[in-house]
Amino acid sequence: MQIRNLENNSRRIIKKLGYFSVLEYQKDLSVNGGNSIQQYYMSEMGVRRRQLVIGMSGKNTAVIQAGAMQWTAGNVVATTGLKGVGDFFGKAIRGAVTKESAVKPEYKGQGVLVLEPTYKHIILIDVEQWGSGVTLEDGMFYACDGTVRQSIVARKTLSSAVLGNEGLFNLSLSGQGIAALESNVPEEELIMIDLQNDELKIDGDMAVCWSSGLQFTVEKSTKTLLGSAVSGEGLVNVYRGTGRVLMSPVANTASWLNATVPTNANAAK
Repeated sequence: MQIRNLENNSRRIIKKLGYFSVLEYQKDLSVNGGNSIQQYYMSEMGVRRRQLVIGMSGKNTAVIQAGAMQWTAGNVVATTGLKGVGDFFGKAIRGAVTKESAVKPEYKGQGVLVLEPTYKHIILIDVEQWGSGVTLEDGMFYACDGTVRQSIVARKTLSSAVLGNEGLFNLSLSGQGIAALESNVPEEELIMIDLQNDELKIDGDMAVCWSSGLQFTVEKSTKTLLGSAVSGEGLVNVYRGTGRVLMSPVANTASWLNATVPTNANAAK
């Protein structure tokens, strides 16, 4: 099997990690006179289509978000990844509380698996480098190696969910393998902070993912409510312990991005 023209002058592989590669469209040539100007400036500002390309060697498997597959080449087949009725109900509960799809298809075989194009940024991480696991913000999961374990992580305190405007549960990945995350912020702008028995305070839900072993709480920015009011900082998200936090320095741009993607590009999320 030969795949021609996957990379050319208008699209190229910008990152590889394990079996995973990120294909980025440098220019969107599928335009017309009505949207060419908008597409040009979107491309210049880095608002581009991206696709995840997964090589299937016959020895590895890949788990992806439901509905994300665009095409496969070679002897690549999909399974539900379910190991029985009990496994189905367990994954259904996990999907309900983490806002992720209950059943994520698992692909195996030998060939190539290509996911649907997205205007979000695709971040590749080595799960093993995050220690006991990595906890993801809602909606970040895109795909992972079949060797990566998925589980539910509950907030350690009720305050961290209620006061932090977060859910009670998050999806956690652990074990060995590569995971692909969908981010509204480019990887070049994300800040990685490694904590050694220390603490990190963030004003707002700017953390993209963090080591599952870290303790996450929501606290007053100062010791007293009056001090917090005077400082102008109310409550802050606090991460304590030893581990890693990947943080966005800017506000979430999801609503802006959804509002500006051209009509004829709805196929790209």
